[in-house]
Amino acid sequence: MTKILCIGDAMIDVIVQLKSPINVNSDTLSEISMHGGGAAANTATWLAHLGVTTSFVGRIGADISGANFHAELAAFGVQHENPSLEGEKTGTVVVLVDQNGNRTMFPDAGANSGLSASDLPNLAGVDGVFLSGYSLFNSKSSDGVLGIIKAIKELSIPIFFDVASVGTMSAFGKERAISLIKGFDGLFMNESEAEYLTGFTNAQDQFRLLEAFAPLIVIKRGANGAIARFNGRDPISKAAREAKVIDTTGAGDAFAAGFLASWLNSKDLDGAISHALDVAAQCVATIGARPRVNP
Repeated sequence: MTKILCIGDAMIDVIVQLKSPINVNSDTLSEISMHGGGAAANTATWLAHLGVTTSFVGRIGADISGANFHAELAAFGVQHENPSLEGEKTGTVVVLVDQNGNRTMFPDAGANSGLSASDLPNLAGVDGVFLSGYSLFNSKSSDGVLGIIKAIKELSIPIFFDVASVGTMSAFGKERAISLIKGFDGLFMNESEAEYLTGFTNAQDQFRLLEAFAPLIVIKRGANGAIARFNGRDPISKAAREAKVIDTTGAGDAFAAGFLASWLNSKDLDGAISHALDVAAQCVATIGARPRVNP
């Protein structure tokens, strides 16, 4: 059975569903809920939901949020061996979701800063690693994450990297970010991230530049589906599945889970994209970034 390790931020999502445009300096009606979050942790829960043996590496604080985060991962069947850290607060992100399901995020990394190779579990039997850019592009943890990458590469375990977001890379420094994304086995990004990294809006030009970084490039197109290319072959593009979009939070994380669950078993790019789009459609049809637990 495939075993995947997901590495990244442990976060609590505070999701604010706006019922109208924001009334600045006044009240805006909304529905608010709290969920476990963090890109790599979300991907881990979707992988476990799909029947993949999954573990997660991420730092939590010794607080109620951290206890709840850990308990939720356990409920999904995700292994999480990192202890809670005294004097640290668990990371939190406020997610504003507009009436079209689009989201804007305000993250506070909290205990996640400082992630390092000492946080890794035993890597025996791991078939692949999913790494979130939110950790690598955090100036307080990037050196430690580079140590994690080195330890994994020494064991010849493939690493699939999600570049996180344009905002995160901009804050970290574009050229610095670009210098760190070389040498992975696969890269995940959305259209705006691909344009940011390459300066091109055309997928063909984007692939031409990005394939110098990794053999597998996957570009998520939101409502327009996804396009991917492997080892310079013809790209494969597929339309998104029909879905009632309620909340797009975590759709990319669910997509990555669906893709990796298929790709690591088959190396069939067409099938992996199809599976990824199926899982992403499940995600956007519910509130929060993780699989629905209750009917």
